[in-house]
Amino acid sequence: MRYALKIAYDGTDYAGWQCQKNARSVQETLENAVLAALNVRVRVTGSGRTDAGVHAAGQVCHFDAELSVPPEKMPDCLNRFLPADIRVLEGWEGVDGFDANRSAKRKTYAYSLYVARRENPLKERYAVRVENAPSFAVLQSKARLFEGEHDFKAFCASGSAVKTTVRTVYEVRVEEGESFDSRDLKIYVTGNGFLYNMVRTLVGELLDLAMEKRSEESLREAFVSGKRELLGKTMPAKGLTLVGVEYI
Repeated sequence: MRYALKIAYDGTDYAGWQCQKNARSVQETLENAVLAALNVRVRVTGSGRTDAGVHAAGQVCHFDAELSVPPEKMPDCLNRFLPADIRVLEGWEGVDGFDANRSAKRKTYAYSLYVARRENPLKERYAVRVENAPSFAVLQSKARLFEGEHDFKAFCASGSAVKTTVRTVYEVRVEEGESFDSRDLKIYVTGNGFLYNMVRTLVGELLDLAMEKRSEESLREAFVSGKRELLGKTMPAKGLTLVGVEYI
């Protein structure tokens, strides 16, 4: 049977999703939990690789095994053997050739920011502080510049091995709120796939565009030329969360 899982994790103490020789990964921790709970060694396939320090609210993964445990019972079965910063939220049977990675149609990430003079320890784990940020209207206006099909080579970290750097971004949406001591911003990016560091670089460029540190012309040139130096900084990993994966 193919078991499909929806999981959430705090990525702070992990070197990303993928198994690595000398670092703790989410994938390896989940595989070890399956072994401890069910006495079977499996390979867990995720919808994609989140980077070191990146979080997930709706990562989807699958593994194959012949077990007596119903898929819907798998969360309770595995969570007893997982650390507190990883939890299986849902379980179901992957049918009709379901593949957590290959079957994915759309993914949505959220980047969290808060505008404040000083760091807030209650927010620092999952959001990035900025001292200034443009108005909501300006941010949302500039966000639309990233939508559509583009060559995102300039947004990709060097050394990435991919067949093509062309991706379609369906929506970049900004949400704004107020808390007791700050202005809070979330930038949602939905696309058909993402390159290594793409969303974090996109957010940095969006802030620079909205604050007029960079121009729309330089962004267009970056899309055409693929030159990384035409873009702003890559934002820290801790502000990024994989919100969900869509398969239909």
